[in-house]
Amino acid sequence: MTTEHHLGLIDGMRTQDFPSERLHSGTGVSAPGYHTALLLREDLYGEDDTSGRAQRRAQCLAEHDALLTLLTLRWGEPQLVSLWSAQERMMAGEAIADPWAEPVSGCEYLQLWRVDGRWIAMVLYLQEAGVGCELGVIVTVVDPP
Repeated sequence: MTTEHHLGLIDGMRTQDFPSERLHSGTGVSAPGYHTALLLREDLYGEDDTSGRAQRRAQCLAEHDALLTLLTLRWGEPQLVSLWSAQERMMAGEAIADPWAEPVSGCEYLQLWRVDGRWIAMVLYLQEAGVGCELGVIVTVVDPP
């Protein structure tokens, strides 16, 4: 998918009503109060070629940076939100509300905007030792943890 396609998907998520029950789509999940989508996934565990793995991860990071730049031009600077304290609370047994539980358990921070009464979060999941990269987005009315 292209950056333009990702922007179109985000715009659609922003204007789409939330369903009354949890539904899976080809890109993510929609449920009461939120939509999520996995925009890009570079699962590099099976690759033997170190340079190929590094190149694909670099492409994922470049797509993240391109989307971040374009969304910042639209909505201004995002809030950079550390998920450290929410991770600590989750490890202590606190339940984190969806759609925030997955990013809290899987990444260090996210970029967050508040637009037209909805939170829009761009989430970058980086797996261990330079292997794997996922780029996701959340559109929700549920306040972040």
